[in-house]
Amino acid sequence: MEYSKLISVSGISGLFELVTSKNDGAIATSLENNNTQFISSRAHQFSHLESIEVYTTHENVFLAEVFIAMGKSKEALPNEKDPKAVTAYFKKVFPKMDFERVYGSDMKKMVKWFALLQKHNVEPTIPSDLEEEKA
Repeated sequence: MEYSKLISVSGISGLFELVTSKNDGAIATSLENNNTQFISSRAHQFSHLESIEVYTTHENVFLAEVFIAMGKSKEALPNEKDPKAVTAYFKKVFPKMDFERVYGSDMKKMVKWFALLQKHNVEPTIPSDLEEEKA
């Protein structure tokens, strides 16, 4: 499973691996329960994880950068249902996050998604065209 094939779907919790796309939607497999299903683009919007950005106190960063920092951290993942613990976790792990513009619900999703990535041994990667620009 590749990080570049993972998507988030509006209105449906969790992450999905994109199997194939169609004119009227996509076929995707849930990382939570391994069910493969058709998801209509008329009812839902799709976001590739590698294109999602996070607000920081400087320039926005890709979500993968936050996941990489989470993976390098010695801090234990907080309980996603405890908003104070989640915020405290990100203040230690990724202090340059803009906590006024990143909602608690977004941080909760990041914790949940990171746990799914770890469960499926998916390594977050920054899009390759941006890595080349930084070099």
